Amino acid sequence: MNFKEELEKKTGEVEDILAAYLPKPEGFQSKVLEAMVYAVSAGGKRLRPLLMRESAALFGETGEELPCFMAAIEFIHTYSLIHDDLPALDNDDYRRGRKTTHVVYGEDIAVIAGDGLLNYAYETALRAFRKAVTIEDYERIECAMHILGRKAGIYGMVGGQCADLLAEKPETEVTEEQLLYIHKNKTAALIQAAMTIGAVLAGADEEAVAQLERCAENIGVAFQIQDDILDVTSSLEVLGKPTGSDEKNHKLTYVAMHGLEESKRQVEALSEEAVGILKVFPHRNVFLENLVEQLIYREK
Repeated sequence: MNFKEELEKKTGEVEDILAAYLPKPEGFQSKVLEAMVYAVSAGGKRLRPLLMRESAALFGETGEELPCFMAAIEFIHTYSLIHDDLPALDNDDYRRGRKTTHVVYGEDIAVIAGDGLLNYAYETALRAFRKAVTIEDYERIECAMHILGRKAGIYGMVGGQCADLLAEKPETEVTEEQLLYIHKNKTAALIQAAMTIGAVLAGADEEAVAQLERCAENIGVAFQIQDDILDVTSSLEVLGKPTGSDEKNHKLTYVAMHGLEESKRQVEALSEEAVGILKVFPHRNVFLENLVEQLIYREK
């Protein structure tokens, strides 16, 4: 099985996990549930749950609690996209090749659909405790919950989103330090959560988790710089979402600060370092190494 076939197989398995945990659109709140399912079912790379499972594989077998967290992190990522697309933020009409949630369901339902997914994500992750058998299982799940909350919240993704919004204001002069903070938190933090949660649930020690956290930061920053590059060089037909939105929204990106060629060089350097870290772990995962390179150097 080549990489493409293996990726399709593993992505399909993630889709099955998400479908199993998604709520059914029924009852008086069915409209918001429908919007939640619409947003999650829009497809995408399923990068974060894939990274979580493949990171766990670096340290051996895991228990039945992993799928709960795989679903939870994708629900959190999707809620962030719903809110990011809103007119008050990026004001994008298309995501993953189809109309965004607020365009289909209205801004009001889109806001509470995002809120719903965030809360439902933690409800889903907490189900992992039902699958715990030993004291060590409970301790690992507790640690994973802490990582998820911190990396998704005000000291992670939400904090990065806030800094990104403030940086768009015309009177704000953004430094490289601030831009790196935005990339490390708005994008990389949830990738760090995915990879370190996978490692924690597989029983990795603190040193290994710290190494993987650094690797994930490189992946996340490179991923965001590549995203900035594609916003300049690609098209709606290829990406499935509008290009040029960074310039339209007066966003200071790595490309705007350093130029296209330097941005490409930085992506390459971060990618090489990340893959180098992955090669030191007990169970080498060639698929994960290929996945990281594929994601960073993607064209859409």
